[in-house]
Amino acid sequence: MYKIIASDLDETLLDDHHQICEANKKAIHEASKRGVKFVPCTGRGYMAIQAILKDLDLDDKENEYSISFNGCALTENKNNRLIFFNGLDFDKAAELFEFGKTKDVCIHVYTSTEVYVYNLNEDERQRFYNQKNTFIEIEGESIEFLRDEPIAKVLYQNVDVPYLKSFEEEMRSLTDDAVSVSYSSNRYMELNRLGVNKGDTLRQLAKLLGCDIEQTIGVGDNYNDMPMLLAAGLSVAAGNSVPDVKEACDYVCENDNNQGVLAELIEKFILNEK
Repeated sequence: MYKIIASDLDETLLDDHHQICEANKKAIHEASKRGVKFVPCTGRGYMAIQAILKDLDLDDKENEYSISFNGCALTENKNNRLIFFNGLDFDKAAELFEFGKTKDVCIHVYTSTEVYVYNLNEDERQRFYNQKNTFIEIEGESIEFLRDEPIAKVLYQNVDVPYLKSFEEEMRSLTDDAVSVSYSSNRYMELNRLGVNKGDTLRQLAKLLGCDIEQTIGVGDNYNDMPMLLAAGLSVAAGNSVPDVKEACDYVCENDNNQGVLAELIEKFILNEK
């Protein structure tokens, strides 16, 4: 019997309007009644998903958990209790910020509780508003003011993903032995501490809960989800997933993120489990 569903949020649980459809809500509730935990496993910070947790009646609950910042943080939802946080060293984050300034990207710098944004474009500004996420614009040319803050990750945004990938090789001296690179939402290059990923944090949560990793389901749509999908006992791709994710998964949903990905997988693998 599966005990944990670890789910990506954007473009997986959430529709194109960043909402949870009723079919997904109902299915997650039914799975919960059968003792299956629903665990958000997201690139967003844990403070940025509070409305989603509330919508699922998981906010401020003991023994309910969230994985955030691509695996950098594991929190218990009750009081957002931080179980661990494995962020970037400040000097490395500052180097990544300086490199990003040389490219046509919007830069996000995530602390444990805030997101700071440099070179914000209107498309990205609208995405923040649509997600109901707050941000702070960086007014100067440095992030030195964040030196004493825990930094989860740095992110580069451009809707031209081949452009983002084009300077990955140029960044080798910055990333080798220090930074992991992944992609999400068909618009982000994600930069975490080397070794940080959704899959390893899912393994840690399963161990914490006394659950075998084979009793977990991972569901996602993009490259930053791959470690989670490869770690989980059952890997599920949203119908709108990038081709490489579909190829890697045990099951590919017919439903896309606007039709109820979680509803489909819960119906098939939880409610109809033999």
